[in-house]
Amino acid sequence: MKRILSTIVVVIGCVIGTVPAHAALQIQNWTLENGARVLFVENHTIPMLDVSVEFDAGARRDPAGKAGLAAFTNGMLARGVLAAGTEPALSEAQVSDAFADTAAQRGGAAGSERAGASLRTLSSAAERDAALTLLARVLAQPSFPADIIARDKARTIAHLKEALTKPEAIADKAFWHALYGDHPYGQQASPESVATIERADILEFHRSHYVADRAVIAMIGDISRAEADAIAQQLTQRLPRLPNSTEALPAMPEVPPAHAEELRIAHPASQAHILIGAPALQRNDPDYFTLTVANYILGGGGFVSRLTREVREKRGLSYSIYSYFTPMAQPGPFQIGLQTSKAQADEALKVVRGTLATFLQEGPTNAELQDSR
Repeated sequence: MKRILSTIVVVIGCVIGTVPAHAALQIQNWTLENGARVLFVENHTIPMLDVSVEFDAGARRDPAGKAGLAAFTNGMLARGVLAAGTEPALSEAQVSDAFADTAAQRGGAAGSERAGASLRTLSSAAERDAALTLLARVLAQPSFPADIIARDKARTIAHLKEALTKPEAIADKAFWHALYGDHPYGQQASPESVATIERADILEFHRSHYVADRAVIAMIGDISRAEADAIAQQLTQRLPRLPNSTEALPAMPEVPPAHAEELRIAHPASQAHILIGAPALQRNDPDYFTLTVANYILGGGGFVSRLTREVREKRGLSYSIYSYFTPMAQPGPFQIGLQTSKAQADEALKVVRGTLATFLQEGPTNAELQDSR
C-alpha cells in the first residue's frame, strides 16, 4: 500500500460511494467465430436471465473536443431502431413498449472504459426470444433520430450546467483532472463539448466501436450452455465486423506520473467536501486482494474502519468517511472522501492524513487483519 499511496492529491469537494467486493463465480467462457467473447454462469434457481453486452466504447474513446460523445451515443441507442427486412422501424415509445410487453428490463450505460446495454428477462422461450431480438436491434440498428438528438442534447447541456453549481460535481471533475490531466481518464463532458456533438459524430462512433469483434457478452441465469451460445450469436450477428478482425483501437497514452498537489475551490455551500487520492491500481494487479483487505481496515469497512473511528467516532468531524480503490485498465484512482463543516475542514484533513500515514507506516494489527480477512 505504501508503494501505491506515495503521492496524495487533495481536493475540497465531493463524496463518491464505495465499490463492493464480490465473491468469484464459476464462469464458463469462450469466443465466437466473429470474435465476440462470452462469459456465462448457469443458474436455474429462478426462471430469469440477465445479459449484458459491452464494448470498448467508454469515455476514454471520446474524440478530442467532444467529451461526452460515448455517453451520448449509448443513451441514444434505444431512441428508435431502423427497419430491417420484414421488421418495421420502431420509435422510441415503441421500443420502450415492446420491452415492457415481455416484462423485460433494459438498461444501458457508458463508463470511463466500457459502454453497452443490459437486459433482464424471463427465461421462458417466448418472452426471452422477443426481448433478445429487440436488444439485438437496439445495439446494431439504432436510428439516431435528428429531432431526439436535439432534444437530448438540450437536456444533457442543462443537466451539466446544473451540476456545475453543485460542490460534489465540481470537486469530482477537479479530482479526476488533477489526477489525470490531459489523459483520456481526465476528460470531462461539459456544456461546450456536448454542444459540438453532431449526428454524424454519433453515427461514426457507433460504427467504429459497436462491432462484433470487440463485444463482450455476459450471461447468468436459467439457460444451458448451448442456449447461451445461441443467444450470444443472436446478439452479435447484426453487428458490423471490422475489415480486419485484428484491427486494434488506438493505444491509450500512459497515465501521467502523480505529483503532490492541494486544490481549494471556493463555494458558498456550508459543507466542505474533501477528496484525497492518487492513480493507483490496474485490473489484474497481483496486489488486488491484499489491497482489498488493507482498505477494509483503513476506510472500506464502514464503522469498523480506522478512518471512521478517528474522524467520526472520536472527534465528530464527519458523519461518514470512506476509502476505496477503482481498478481500471490503467492505474485507476484510490480515493478517500468525506464531508465536514468548513470551519473543521483543516482539522479533519489533518486527522485523515495522520491516520493514513500511521497505517502506511505501521500496518494493521493482528486483530484488524483477521477481522478484515
